[in-house]
Amino acid sequence: MIVAGEASGDLHGSNLIKELKAIRPAVSLFGIGGDRIKALNVEIIYHINELSFMGFSEVIKNISFIRSVEKTVITLIEKRKPRAIVLIDFPGMNLRIARFAKQRGVIVIYYITPQVWAWGKHRIKKMRKYVDHALVILPFEQEFFRNEGIDAEFIGHPLLDLLQVNADRESFCRSTGLDPERKIVALFPGSRKREIINHLGAMTKAAIRLRDEMNIQPVIGVSANLSAEFVRSLIPAGSGDIPLLEGATYDLMQHAEMAYVKSGTSTLEAACFKTPMIVLYKTSAFNYFVGRLIVNLNHFSLVNILAGEEVVKELSQREVNAGTLYEYGKALLEDDQKREEMRNRLAIIKKMLGKPGASRRAAERVLSVAGFTGS
Repeated sequence: MIVAGEASGDLHGSNLIKELKAIRPAVSLFGIGGDRIKALNVEIIYHINELSFMGFSEVIKNISFIRSVEKTVITLIEKRKPRAIVLIDFPGMNLRIARFAKQRGVIVIYYITPQVWAWGKHRIKKMRKYVDHALVILPFEQEFFRNEGIDAEFIGHPLLDLLQVNADRESFCRSTGLDPERKIVALFPGSRKREIINHLGAMTKAAIRLRDEMNIQPVIGVSANLSAEFVRSLIPAGSGDIPLLEGATYDLMQHAEMAYVKSGTSTLEAACFKTPMIVLYKTSAFNYFVGRLIVNLNHFSLVNILAGEEVVKELSQREVNAGTLYEYGKALLEDDQKREEMRNRLAIIKKMLGKPGASRRAAERVLSVAGFTGS
């Protein structure tokens, strides 16, 4: 059984499943996932779109539905008795599922573990009790979890298997109607509807001002799980024609002189392409207040957390406004040396993520821990 409750989990889970089937074609899988996992002939009980809740307040509003999903999953575990269950991030639900699975003798493997080193440290005790093996994707996590008595193994970051660029700058610009002679500023407002609502307006207004004053080209990168129509509906009136690119995130990162990036995995993706960036995060006042109470970190972007210092500028809450984004964006675009220094430091961060092949290594370990042998 596999449980991936978010878009990133669907992506990494699908790549894990491909490798599982390549090693052991007869393996049978079912569970929770998205379109990518479903396309691999995995029986999907719930789709990730049904579970796309953001922040504490949305979880509270949907708690009855979440509990019904958990009850269904528990019933399936009892009925089908899977040999192992692979949990991908999504800790609120997955750790409750882990407890029940462990009590029923199912081997529990956690792939892409919760960021308990940042917040939710109360979950460490649950992981120690219910997780048989953790496959971690950030270099410092192996030591962290082992020190907490959890069997953990760093396998590298699965993003490194996905970093493909399909076109050089000339071809990319020609295919998208962009001018290769003008600087490109990429906007990555997030992969959830609420994230788009919270971030796109300020990003777009700042980018328009940069376009009018510096002749740059703003381009919005649209997440695969969102419709371009929805994103376009949130672009402020009077913005003019701003291209929306679907399915070309990495090409856009590769060829952008600068990017505004919503905090999350996208910051690591941009780092792997050495894209100079400004990272932002905005949520409701309630979610932010609760988050500040439980998060114990000096930085919130994964890039800066890995570096242990500020490599990229972070802006949160009230700082996420058109004026502030414009000021920092303009300063970065005008300073060629600063952008080059940032690229060099981002290259170092990429090396910290390990070597390609994480999905294959994860599949091998899943099969080994689950006790599968042969094909």
